[in-house]
Amino acid sequence: MTTYPWAGPALALLIGYLLGSIPFGLILTRMAGAGDIRVIGSGNIGATNVLRTGRKGLAVLTLLLDGLKGAAAVWICGYLSPMFGPLGAFAAFVGHLYPVWLRFKGGKGVATLLGIALALSWKIGVILALVWLAAMALTRFSSVGGMSAAIAAPVAASALGEFELTLLLIFCAMMVLWKHRQNITRLLDGTEPRIGRAASG
Repeated sequence: MTTYPWAGPALALLIGYLLGSIPFGLILTRMAGAGDIRVIGSGNIGATNVLRTGRKGLAVLTLLLDGLKGAAAVWICGYLSPMFGPLGAFAAFVGHLYPVWLRFKGGKGVATLLGIALALSWKIGVILALVWLAAMALTRFSSVGGMSAAIAAPVAASALGEFELTLLLIFCAMMVLWKHRQNITRLLDGTEPRIGRAASG
């Protein structure tokens, strides 16, 4: 570690990325005989699209596992060194969005962000979850819930004095918004499907 000071951070980034890049939505739907989730609905590998298979249990399990892999990256890397937790979080988030196994076409990151936030600071995670649920309940748009939650995370971190996490969560929020760019276009056009209806993208 002293001879190669980059080895610790590099290991944390590798562990985080490998954990984050596990495509649970794709794995679970294939194991359940529901086919390739990438050719269903929006083609996304996240829980919302898994729900479009009609398998609510699989959707819930995908949500939990996508969150758990983010939390696991924080815990494992934090065990190596407390300063490596945020590095693992960053890598897991990028891994979920851009998994090498799927030609860098991954999910939109909200569930993984929730797991990361809960592991880094449970208060931020709880605020993120509450905003996510409230925004979905009020608008009936899954995309609005996810984007609202992502934006709330760095705001909550700053308000709680967790300034060391604010920059990381700002990056995550920006990436969530980028991954939702097609949803934003449909929201502006009035063509975004509400929860429970089919989606084309």
